[in-house]
Amino acid sequence: MERKDNMPMWVFFGLSSINTRKGGMMLFWSCVLCGILFLPWITLFPAMTFIPKAYRLDDWSWAGLTFLCAAYYWLCIRWVDKNAAW
Repeated sequence: MERKDNMPMWVFFGLSSINTRKGGMMLFWSCVLCGILFLPWITLFPAMTFIPKAYRLDDWSWAGLTFLCAAYYWLCIRWVDKNAAW
């Protein structure tokens, strides 16, 4: 993506290697999907004992981080859409 004169630096850094809106939305939805996969399902459903201990997440940090990244990308995409900077 080329940097426009009125484009904030946070938008440029967020989408610097993305050239199309489709690519930006794919990045957003992959972050949302990873956030869902990183939820600590074992604490929500303790009966899931068939999952090996090595794969059990017991904190919310990974899910929270990926949801924050998804929100950041969503704000970047929204700014670019409103300012016709694709």
